[in-house]
Order: sequence, then structure tokens, then C-alpha cells
Amino acid sequence: MEQKIIGRKREQEIINSCVESGKAEFVAVYGRRRIGKTFLVKQSLKDKIDFYVSGEYEGDTMVQLKLFNEALYQYSGQMYPLATNWHDAFAQLKIFITNLHKDRVVIFIDELPWFDTPKSSFKQELDLFWNTWASDQPRLKLFVCGSSTTWMTKKLIGDKGGLHNRITRQIYLSQFSLGETEQYLRQEKGIDWNRYTIIELFMILGGTPYYLSLLESGLTMAENIDFLFFSATGELRKEYDFLFRSLFNDSQKYRAVIETLCDKNKGMTRKEIVSSMKISDGGSLSEILDNLCSCDFVRPYYAFGKKQRDMIYQLIDHYTRFYLKFVKGNRTFKENYWSLVSRTPRHAAWSGYAFEQVCLSHLSQIRKSLGISGVISDVCSWTGKDENRGGQIDLLLDRDDNIINLCEMKYSANEYEVVKSYAQTLLDRRELFRSTTKTKKALHLTMISPYGLKKNSYSDIFQSQVTADGLFGNHTGMVTEK
Repeated sequence: MEQKIIGRKREQEIINSCVESGKAEFVAVYGRRRIGKTFLVKQSLKDKIDFYVSGEYEGDTMVQLKLFNEALYQYSGQMYPLATNWHDAFAQLKIFITNLHKDRVVIFIDELPWFDTPKSSFKQELDLFWNTWASDQPRLKLFVCGSSTTWMTKKLIGDKGGLHNRITRQIYLSQFSLGETEQYLRQEKGIDWNRYTIIELFMILGGTPYYLSLLESGLTMAENIDFLFFSATGELRKEYDFLFRSLFNDSQKYRAVIETLCDKNKGMTRKEIVSSMKISDGGSLSEILDNLCSCDFVRPYYAFGKKQRDMIYQLIDHYTRFYLKFVKGNRTFKENYWSLVSRTPRHAAWSGYAFEQVCLSHLSQIRKSLGISGVISDVCSWTGKDENRGGQIDLLLDRDDNIINLCEMKYSANEYEVVKSYAQTLLDRRELFRSTTKTKKALHLTMISPYGLKKNSYSDIFQSQVTADGLFGNHTGMVTEK
């Protein structure tokens, strides 16, 4: 059965509009490994593709040229001489395109960065091919993909040389949302888990399509995690190292930063990263942090009232955090490890923080659920104290309509029950926030929890709540601002 594209509506619209445009198009699709770039382009274009070739990871120049030559033969039916350099290879591609008597010619070069082997002049010849000929061919639509984000953003999209501003459209592909994950599981895997279970799955795998494709419908969620991470042949047990090698040059440096951030749930400032890692505070660190943020591994955010130099960097990639917390360095692998851990306090401690990260990756759904999508709001955190007490709020929505939502995020298998002591803690924290920040805005307490609040004499301290339905994008009957 042919797979259908889940979500990605805006991306499909861009691809289709480029194919139908009246000018030459150079479209760059990028994003982390396993996110579905190739699938999106192939399924969107289908039989419109006139030439497709994919680079080989760590293949040398002659291996890449041979792949290119084989693709030319496959799509033309003609035996082109094996080019020994990229100048000749692109000359052959030019001949192939010229000989196609069609109103539209679609070329798809996949894993483009892998063609750029040392001293191969691939990028220079791609530059020459586009600037001296291809850009003047209105019928030509060139699509390129790449998982190596540093190459795609620095050497292609952000190139300062011949390819500067030559990309006509760029598409960054991010992970599925919770709603899209649910849709994928039901339509493609025949898995009909409840939303609480899907949230926990998302806390481990995120919304990475390939990881989701590995799930087995005949197993429980915990059994699937045991098989993928903790069995001797578990595929996601081996994914971590290759993930970073395929995305970034100097991958060890990126991993070092990631593993440093993993030790601090709430994140670290740049100064703290430098101090902890004992590294220089220079351009290399800036590039690493920028690339990690652009790939959605790390979230940059500010504490309430702080300036840019106080930016905090927080590890938010679900798979990476789970791997570092439970798999890396684990010498006591049991094939039912996660099934056992899921009933321990360690799971409870992990799941509380992991749920917060799920919420932070669904801010647009939270805003919509609260009925404030049209209101400009800044996302930040806050830590403060006075002479007698201290407090911390991990998610604030600082709105332009003179309201600040102080959000509590609780991962609970039932309706969350607010007890007297917790209610008093929240009221004290709200007043501490008001007194230390001197804000004049109204302060609304907001609960985000899968099953919402259990109605009692203390639950009314919350002005609003968001349940799993809101996080999944189903807002019918939601309790919004009051």
C-alpha cells in the first residue's frame, strides 16, 4: 500500500508552485536526518521527476561520479562516458536536459552535501552549472536535499560566493506535531493508542517519521521502546552516533555541547557552557549553538526581563535526551528494561520534565487552545527571590494585551488534583513574580495537563487550562481564558 504524506501541506504547496512557475527554480529542502525530506519531495513530485540521484555517505569522488553516471543512463537510456570530474558530469547533465523535449524538466539531487568530497570542486561546478546556464532555463526545476545541515545552511543557502542568493525557495522540514504523529500511527501503522500514550511516545521519539515507522502494531508502547533501544539489535540504540556525524562536521564538538546541556534540565547560558566545558568563547561555539538551534536540537530563550547576552540554551530534542538519560553508558541492558523502569520513581522524574519539553514544542497549539493565537506573545521563563522566598516558572506567555499566562505543566495519568498546599504555593509564587518584576499586567494561572484539572475547591485558582486535546490540535470544548 502506497504511503500518503502526513501533514506538510504548506511544504507541498511550495513544491507544487515551484514546479508550475514560469521561471527556473532552485529549491533547497533541508532538515535533520530521518525527518522525511526525500519522501516529501518524491511523493509530491512522483512521475514528474526526470532525473534523480542521491549521494553516498562517505563515498569518495569517483564513487559519487559513478552514481551520477548510472543515474544518467537510467533516465536517458544512453551510455554516457564515465566523467572523471564534476565539470564534465554537469556538462553531461546539461546535454541530457537539452535533449528532453518537455515543457518542464524536474531534477532532484538528494543528499547533495555528500557529493562535495574533498578537493572534488563539486560546489564550484554546481555554481557554474546554475549561474552560466541552468538559471536561464525557465522550464528547469532543480530540487536538492541534504541532511548535513551545516553544509546546506553555510555552503548553499548562506553561500557568500557564486551561489549567494541563488536559492529560489528553501524548505526546512521539522518533526511531526502530536496531531500528525497520531495521524501517522493510525493511517500508516494501524496503531490506535490513546493520547496519553502517544504523548509519552513523543517524549521518547519526538515526531521523527522514520523512528515512528519502526514501531510494531502488535506490541505495547513500552515493548516497542524495549525492542528499539534495549534489545541487542535495537536500531535506535545505534542511531545517536551516526545522527550527529551525518548532520554536522566536527560532530564530536556538537556532541560535547549536547551532552553538557543534557546535564542541566533548564538549560545553560553561553558563559556557563564555556565554564563547564573549559573551552574558548569564540566563533566556533557560536556556529555550533546556531546550528544546533537551527536543527531543533537546542532551544534559545530568555528569562523574563533579561537581555540577549543572558540567553539560555536548552536541549529539547526528545530522542537525544532519552538516549543520553537511559541508553548511553547503560551496561545493564535487559530486553524489558523500559517496561521495568516505567514503574519506578526514575520514570516519574524523567516524565515530568519530558512533558514540559513536549509542551514547549507545541506553543502554537497552546496559544490556539487558549484562544490567543491572534495576540502577540513572548515565550520566556522566570526565576526570582526576595528576602524570604524564591520561585521559578518554566513557561510564561507575556502577551501584548496586558496579560501574562503563568503556566504549570503536569504530566498525570488522571485529572490533576490541586491540593491546598500546592494552591498556596502557586498563589505565593504569583505574588512573588508580581513584586519582583514590578509588572502591571494581569497574571493568569494556566494548567497544561493531559486530562486537565479535577474540579474541587482549589482548582478555581486557574484561569485557564489546556488538555491533551488542545496539544493535539483539537480545540472543541476546550476551557479557555476566563
